[in-house]
Amino acid sequence: MTPETGVWKLDAGKNPEAGFALLVAVIFMSVMLAFALMLGSLAYKQTVLSSSAIQSQYAFYAADAGLECALYADQQLGTFRTGTSETLSCSDQLPVASVAVYGQNGTDYYKATLELEGNTRCAVIDVHKYPAPVGGFTTYIFSQGYDVSCDIVSEPPANARFFSRGLQAHY
Repeated sequence: MTPETGVWKLDAGKNPEAGFALLVAVIFMSVMLAFALMLGSLAYKQTVLSSSAIQSQYAFYAADAGLECALYADQQLGTFRTGTSETLSCSDQLPVASVAVYGQNGTDYYKATLELEGNTRCAVIDVHKYPAPVGGFTTYIFSQGYDVSCDIVSEPPANARFFSRGLQAHY
């Protein structure tokens, strides 16, 4: 401040370090902003990943329920006898699923769709029965579980995203 005018006056010619503190503050704030953005991005990705893990578990459990249902229906109820067309029912709590039967070269194929949890999850079950080399039949069961309803699986809307997990049994 000069005594004559009472106003602060910067004279760049006399003080070459003027504004240095402002430059340091701007650089420091830029680094801190980049660090905060990086942490925010990391937190968002972790949230998406944990949500994906939950949806994946739903799909796995649907596949497991479908496989257990098909194993029970085949081994205890005899549902998948060759040449028959029956409905698949595992318990009073699970809805009856549709079973399509088709055969080729002595092999019978069964395809069932099982709605789970009030049609919020879905399991698609494929059962193949083919003649064993020694006699009888060999059975292959594949259950594909989804974390969405069977309606979305059968006719997915545009840009639909859902998880699927599969389990199989062969005996």
